Amino acid sequence: MPHANPSHPQGGGRYPLLATVDSPTDLRRLSEDKLPALAAELRAFLVDSVSRTGGHLAASLGVVELTIALHYVFDTPADRLIWDVGHQAYPHKILTGRRERMATLRQGGGLSGFPKRAESVYDTFGVGHSSTSIGAAMGMAVAARLKGEPRHVVAVIGDGALGAGMAFEALNHAGATDTDMMVILNDNEMSISPPVGAISNHLARLLSGKLYTSVREGGKTALKGLPSLRELVGRWEEHMKGMVMPSTLFEELGFNYIGPIDGHDLGSLVATLRNMKTMTGPRLLHVVTRKGRGYEPAEEKPVAFHGVSPFDRATGAPAGKSGTAAGRSYTQVFGDWLCDAAAGDERLVGITPAMCEGSGLTRFSQLYPERYFDVGIAEQHALTLAAGLACEGFKPVVAIYSTFLQRAYDQLVHDICLQGLDVTLAVDRAGLVGPDGATHAGSFDLSFGRCLPELVIAAPADENECRRLLQTAYEHPGPALVRYPRGTGPGAPIAPGLEPLHLGQGELRREGREVALLAFGSRLAPALVAAEALDASVANMRFVKPLDEGLILDLAARHPLLVTVEENAIAGGAGSAVAEFLASRGLAPRLLHLGLPDRYIEQDSHEAQLAACGLDAEGIERAVREALGPLGTGA
Repeated sequence: MPHANPSHPQGGGRYPLLATVDSPTDLRRLSEDKLPALAAELRAFLVDSVSRTGGHLAASLGVVELTIALHYVFDTPADRLIWDVGHQAYPHKILTGRRERMATLRQGGGLSGFPKRAESVYDTFGVGHSSTSIGAAMGMAVAARLKGEPRHVVAVIGDGALGAGMAFEALNHAGATDTDMMVILNDNEMSISPPVGAISNHLARLLSGKLYTSVREGGKTALKGLPSLRELVGRWEEHMKGMVMPSTLFEELGFNYIGPIDGHDLGSLVATLRNMKTMTGPRLLHVVTRKGRGYEPAEEKPVAFHGVSPFDRATGAPAGKSGTAAGRSYTQVFGDWLCDAAAGDERLVGITPAMCEGSGLTRFSQLYPERYFDVGIAEQHALTLAAGLACEGFKPVVAIYSTFLQRAYDQLVHDICLQGLDVTLAVDRAGLVGPDGATHAGSFDLSFGRCLPELVIAAPADENECRRLLQTAYEHPGPALVRYPRGTGPGAPIAPGLEPLHLGQGELRREGREVALLAFGSRLAPALVAAEALDASVANMRFVKPLDEGLILDLAARHPLLVTVEENAIAGGAGSAVAEFLASRGLAPRLLHLGLPDRYIEQDSHEAQLAACGLDAEGIERAVREALGPLGTGA
């Protein structure tokens, strides 16, 4: 048994039953009557743990019983269990041998906040973005059949993630091919089904039981030669289920639908899963859970407790932080600009793919509900919806995280840029994102965006510039993208008006000698610090497309070394744009490109990530001094 850590709630004293479970094998040794007590301990441990580290809490609290039941009934990891998105996977991590490491959650070198194949054999598929579980599970189920390996494959997907197109694509394919797999729909908003209770639970057990299944399948076989009678029985079955259950949508897609069932009733969960384990083909179990279950602050405010910083376990209040932020968050700057711009232009429409709070649209949605559209987890649709609005003379603004814009790249290329439509993309979380790690980092938007004809790309260096560049992009009569980082800016005062900046025009912020630092966006502040030690010139480039070509030519003519600095992948990024431009003019000055290296950057604090990539002031200075060595000069 692991030793207790006094700084983290993992000792056997507070959680005696949970302390005996270091793997699902240990869990399966418990008698079923002990599972409710285990659930209570697991839920309490989860709250204690996340209150110290922060993380995704509400969704994980909602699946405690479901997680226990799944590992109790199925022979994991031989049986494959795939979690969608991964926000709800903390109980899974705790039960699969990682309880002691929960103190390191989302920290450098610690546990990932999402399922990760390299972390555990129980994490069968790496996630972070939504709606991938059904497709991945189908692939694993097909692989098991092709290899002749008898195993069960189970995908767990939430009702929000189910709304994405690729989830339905996978359902449609799996149902059509009669793939042997199970999908569990975790409905934690009660948006699909009516209230559940004893009758629904009883029906779920009945419909998943051997008697019903054998009669159902046997009847189909016996009536195979009598199409009209067989059709009549099929309709009777459908209508009987339809009287007491939700829509037969899943049945129409080829799945044997069971539910809804109370996702917090361990007895019903275990019994139903055992029954469904004996069935074959595609089947779907619909469970209803409650986000934040068992922790009152999270039950009352599930959105606020979706992703949390460390908090006081007794009250749910955020833990005190040392120091104060230097400025307003870029997300807040965007939200204020959007409301101000909408007040002066009735054509402005705000769109977000399920990120109202995270993208700063809450106030806009309240002030202009008729012009606000949350499309759910449907990034592709968000961009094409914007394109359709632009075709009719509206000026849509799409608020989207950089990492999620990747999912709508074809729509950006084909539906917006190819047609030259007037759509503004407010791209949040550009660059590294700290504890959320590689799955959520906005590392590539400059690279995949700047190759697109018609697309203007701007990167503000501070809060005021963010507001002005958003207005610049909005006034531009074509597609435009403004990318800004997570968190707060350097504290620049924000002018209240809606004054744009000149398109494609940067500014020289410091005059120096020998070295010119060309800073794009968030890296201007550390570049200025490094420049003081180097006596280097510094340009705030502002635009990645179009580049300020005159400024680049001037700097190249007066400095032996040009250094581009960006919080984006070096490959294909802003530095590459500068190099391509200079080459097109037949110029070959010495260039040094600083940016994100050609690897995925794992979770850590944002500051530690930047330092590891050499993008803080110290790293910039060090890289320049190393480059200056062969020049035979120094600063």
